[in-house]
Amino acid sequence: MLIDDVTIKVQAGHGGKGGVYFNSNLMSLGPTGGRGGNGGNVYVEGVSDLGALRQFRYKKEILADDGENGKKKLNDGTAGEDIILKIPVGTVLHNLDVGKDKEITKVGEKILIAVGGFGGHGNYHFRSGKNTSPRQFQPGLPGEAFTMRMELKLIADVGLIGYPNAGKSSLLNELTAAKSKVANYPFTTLEPNLGVYYDLVLADIPGLIEGASSGKGLGIKFLRHIERTKILFHLISSESDDPLKDYYAVIKELMTYNEELLKKPEYIFLAKSDLVSEKVLKEKMMELKKSGKPVKAISIHDSQSLDEVKKILNKLIKEKGA
Repeated sequence: MLIDDVTIKVQAGHGGKGGVYFNSNLMSLGPTGGRGGNGGNVYVEGVSDLGALRQFRYKKEILADDGENGKKKLNDGTAGEDIILKIPVGTVLHNLDVGKDKEITKVGEKILIAVGGFGGHGNYHFRSGKNTSPRQFQPGLPGEAFTMRMELKLIADVGLIGYPNAGKSSLLNELTAAKSKVANYPFTTLEPNLGVYYDLVLADIPGLIEGASSGKGLGIKFLRHIERTKILFHLISSESDDPLKDYYAVIKELMTYNEELLKKPEYIFLAKSDLVSEKVLKEKMMELKKSGKPVKAISIHDSQSLDEVKKILNKLIKEKGA
């Protein structure tokens, strides 16, 4: 199961307190307490593994190490070890305490999210001509702490959308090396799947239904993944009793969730064209063209129709490289 939305508590390490020590042989020679070590920082780093957020399903608190206290003989305490959280590219980090967001957009990108507290000065720092044996020291400062929501939004070039069982997973499998589960019943795909067609990333978005934007079916859980796709491939099954109605039902959900989604370039495909007669297919094509968008009939068992899809993808590759 894909974990794409988790909330955790993040705590950077506290700084160690300054040491209070004196020369063990002759106290008159003064203080030797070193400074406390700084607390460990917390970072996030982008990785390609879409399932990386699963590590936080049960681990809800992230605690970096505290710095050690200052030591004798002017030795500072060791700094606390940093923590690096590996999270999927496309994750938005919401600091729920201050209302600020950060985002991981590239593999290897590293962001500091919580700074460890500074270590306090030891008594050596407070020596003076008037006070040659100070017992003063500073406590370490606390590390930053906050509640963080991590929300994964897929970054893909092409998003495959449509009703459940419209043929999205089959098309993704045919075009790429993806292995999406395929079966003749709704909601076979329960989480987004990615495939790569040369330089393009294709995302199979689990089937949307009427009311998805208000939580029906698989709900808005996967609508967020459409936000980052650059182009939409809208698949409608040729077995649908009313393909135009199905088309507008999905469009309505996109508009309700975020009107900006309707500004994305869109291609409509009447999928599974091999399952109906030529007459029925022609009628449904004419009906779908009332949408004002170009429509193509496709079947994974028809290499010629798949070539039409590949032509579109190849054009997108050229535009991407331009």
